[in-house]
Amino acid sequence: MTAQRVLITAGASGIGLEMARAFAEGGAAAVWVTDVDQAALATLPDGIRGDRVDTSDEAAMDGLFAAVKAAWGGLDVLCANAGIKGPTVPVADMPMADWRACLSVNLDGALLAARGAARLMVPQRSGVMLFTSSTSGLYGTPFRAPYSAAKWAVIGLMKTVAMELGPQGIRANAICPGSVNGPRIDRVIEAEAKAKGMTPEAVRRGYAAGTALGQLSDARDVAAMAVFLASPAARMVSGQAIAVDGFTINPDPQV
Repeated sequence: MTAQRVLITAGASGIGLEMARAFAEGGAAAVWVTDVDQAALATLPDGIRGDRVDTSDEAAMDGLFAAVKAAWGGLDVLCANAGIKGPTVPVADMPMADWRACLSVNLDGALLAARGAARLMVPQRSGVMLFTSSTSGLYGTPFRAPYSAAKWAVIGLMKTVAMELGPQGIRANAICPGSVNGPRIDRVIEAEAKAKGMTPEAVRRGYAAGTALGQLSDARDVAAMAVFLASPAARMVSGQAIAVDGFTINPDPQV
């Protein structure tokens, strides 16, 4: 991988942190992450810069990209990774405030990241944008309407970016993780178990059984895909939504 300047939103933990580590270990010239978790930012590995930024805050995001331009002069890779799980409730009971909050972070945040990155990448006529979507953005997920809707929309945003900016030498793709081992999926499973009247263990077994490989992914699997898609080896890969999920064969198994 060439020495790249990499910006990752929600990069202080989980998938984002694994992306940051993978790019740094792969020889990136510089890695900069944002997050809203100040405690997590304080524990970033040496050599990775971190700033507290709410990706749904337009002024804060504009300030972030102004700082990136001042520090680096440009940007080679954007990982628009920020997202929240949103509520786990039936559509009939969906609070509009929860709906809007979920879309604000997952979708508005992706747009603000793409807009800021485009303003840096277009003048240099090169760059890669990677959007973290989800298998929920490919199939939908019961009881998680705002999350699924936002992740579907992220794919539409990515494809539009790929079409608009391809002539300027900029590629865009979406990575669609399935269930990824870690604290976040533990919280999702707890909420889904409660909504469905199941035990968390049964929900977890169902998640694994719903894939052809019979297991959940790890954050490092998603990070490896990000590094590949940002590399010259993927120079002709753009406009794609690529699942990293062990091949989902049943999006809503009931076991």
